[in-house]
Amino acid sequence: MSTTSPRPGTPAAPDHETRRARLAVALLFLTNGALFSNLLPRYPAIKDALDLSNASFGLAVAAGPVGAIVAGLAASWLIRRFRSSRVAVVGTVVTAVVVLLAGLSPVGALFAAALFVAGALDAIVDVAQNSHGLRVQRRYGRSILNSFHAIWSVGAVTGGLMGGAAAGLGVPIGVHLAISGVVFGVVAIVSYRLMLQGPEPASELEEAPATPTEGVASSSTSAPVPVAGAGSDSDSGSGSGSDGGRVRRSAVKLGTWGVLIALVLIAASGTVVEDAGNTWAALYLSGSLGAGVTVAALGFVALQGAQFVGRILGDRLVDRFGQRAVARVGGALVFVGMGQALAFPSVGTTILGFALAGFGVATLIPAAMHAADTLPGFRQGTGLTLVSWLMRLGFLAAPPLIGAVADASSLRVGLLLIPAVGLVVLALSGVLAGRQRHPRPQPRG
Repeated sequence: MSTTSPRPGTPAAPDHETRRARLAVALLFLTNGALFSNLLPRYPAIKDALDLSNASFGLAVAAGPVGAIVAGLAASWLIRRFRSSRVAVVGTVVTAVVVLLAGLSPVGALFAAALFVAGALDAIVDVAQNSHGLRVQRRYGRSILNSFHAIWSVGAVTGGLMGGAAAGLGVPIGVHLAISGVVFGVVAIVSYRLMLQGPEPASELEEAPATPTEGVASSSTSAPVPVAGAGSDSDSGSGSGSDGGRVRRSAVKLGTWGVLIALVLIAASGTVVEDAGNTWAALYLSGSLGAGVTVAALGFVALQGAQFVGRILGDRLVDRFGQRAVARVGGALVFVGMGQALAFPSVGTTILGFALAGFGVATLIPAAMHAADTLPGFRQGTGLTLVSWLMRLGFLAAPPLIGAVADASSLRVGLLLIPAVGLVVLALSGVLAGRQRHPRPQPRG
């Protein structure tokens, strides 16, 4: 009797529980993208109502990343203590309330305080939902993380369109944000029952076989970075004493931290581009280029829509060409897209520029998170937490920097930071893994 075997390199079909968990994580990413994005199209009205300058508004917005940096390192402890599923869902529901408070703030200080709390919650929810998504991805045995981030983009576009429509129709901010908070809070609660049960399996990552895409490559090779201290002192044939072993372990540890820093910069480059769409796209289109309030929202929507397309295609592109090649092309698109938009300013070229930039950064943050989560020498979840925490420096630095340059010169000059980070990605993408090579299954006896 013969049986049909799967094609070489084809992972086994996921079971029902795993498919349900994938849907649950997708719903969480949807709510995470939609909740805050409902607030962004209201930024011009909030800025005018609070009578803030560009620099003051940028500093207020930067309170969100400050909150994320303050609270971000607590994410891994909370996940180990309460599970990623609970942390993600509870954090999402509370975020909905805080976003409403931000929209209703009567003074700039309270607006900044609400964004501080929202940023802290977002950092924790972000790590929790990505941690649960990586659990599901390991069960699938292939890349699916980009698809979750694609759903986040769907949520962001949905929220942006909702916010733009509400602004255009004159719906009060409180009513608008209350409705969006209730809708997406309920979606998050429903997703909880579909998620993987039980505590976070501490041994799951260690038991997963390392593939070329699971290791973080150096710029000159696709081989995984070795685990610090792995192997005997005589493995290399020289320096077999304890001093030689300590030297090698120190060198590996230093190299591992260097790779982690490069991953943080790559992810932070993605956050800078996203923040430009979040914070400045509507203001630039409506203020500098004279677009109407509804059209001005399309800069953010174009960035997130193109990012969604890039993430839908991202898993296949990564599996086919590797994270490194995809990131390099993405960096080039960011540089060219926003470069042409700022060189030839108009409503159309600017919306196109934001779209190309969004497509370019589509896979950067998932790639950096995946590489950090499998980086040798760290406890499970630590690398992911560090990248998720430190990449928010981009969200922290970009708003006040662009705002200060805009007050000193123009917002068009301030936005030159976006093509600059495209060059950073081109320079550092060598730390990402090359093309994945699926091992051929062994014949059964």
